Amino acid sequence: MTAALAARPRPSALHRETAMRLAATEYDRVTALLSGLAPQDWDKPTDCPSWDVRAMATHMLGMAEMSASMIESVRQAKAAQARGGVFIDDLTAVQVEERAGLTPAAVVARFAEVAPRAVKGRRRVPRFVRGRKMPGTQRVNGRDEAWTLGFLNDVIMTRDPWMHRSDLALATGAPMVLTAEHDGVLVDDVVREWFERLGSPVRLRLTGPAGGGWGEDGPEMQFDAVEFCRALCGRGTAPLDTEVPF
Repeated sequence: MTAALAARPRPSALHRETAMRLAATEYDRVTALLSGLAPQDWDKPTDCPSWDVRAMATHMLGMAEMSASMIESVRQAKAAQARGGVFIDDLTAVQVEERAGLTPAAVVARFAEVAPRAVKGRRRVPRFVRGRKMPGTQRVNGRDEAWTLGFLNDVIMTRDPWMHRSDLALATGAPMVLTAEHDGVLVDDVVREWFERLGSPVRLRLTGPAGGGWGEDGPEMQFDAVEFCRALCGRGTAPLDTEVPF
């Protein structure tokens, strides 16, 4: 990525309606996956070292509740800031700790109830707000970069549950439902950002329902689409060094 690109707050590259469609479908798929877990699944470890399935699900619930209500968003942010550490780590800790007493059934019920409101809350964010720079910077590929609120709202807030859905599927053996119409669009956005960040030509071939082909020059690389995305955020085994945030 050039220095000029890195200096500008990163916007969403997705059309607004596409972003909101992806958000709605992803929340629905998370609800379905959580609903299908067996009682013994909730204590299984995940690829996030400090979280078992229950903790990961309560984080996802907390993020959805944050998206659904401005009051809840401000409350969670203040609670995280009061801890005085790295904001995103403190925020996720608050989400998990506050919901630690919920039963699996309560987590599923609350997620199903809040998911439509989370989409509505994200959809209500006006264009002039989405274009604003987020407070602070994010560390990606060894450098600090700025994001717009639109990139957070339209992109990251959907990539995050998608990646955690893959974590939950891997941890529990539950199927991860994948379609070209949903996951393929999300992966395409990730790939295009990866190409921009990579800055060198490659021919990328991703397999599976969310896969496809990108690039016409350079060395050929082939991976499973989900494994490719997992590698970009430090999971999985694919030998990829360039990060893309989720």
